[in-house]
Amino acid sequence: MNFDLVALFIRLIAQVLIWIVIASALLSFFLSPYHPVRQSLDRIVDPFLNPIRRIVPSAGMFDFSPLILIIALELFSRILSSFFLSIG
Repeated sequence: MNFDLVALFIRLIAQVLIWIVIASALLSFFLSPYHPVRQSLDRIVDPFLNPIRRIVPSAGMFDFSPLILIIALELFSRILSSFFLSIG
């Protein structure tokens, strides 16, 4: 099996999810919660953000859960891709 391809696929999926999280966070400032684009992005992102929001409370107006999710996705994808590259 070509583990280089698996590592590349993992990195690609992580980057797509990171951009979706960034888009969702930015659009939350400009669009209402009932806008169809924002609802679609929230359906994708909220299952990942809700466990983080339960652990890390928001600091006033600021919600740091998207930042934590981005760091976790990047770390997780690097660990998994380096694992697959080392066995490949």
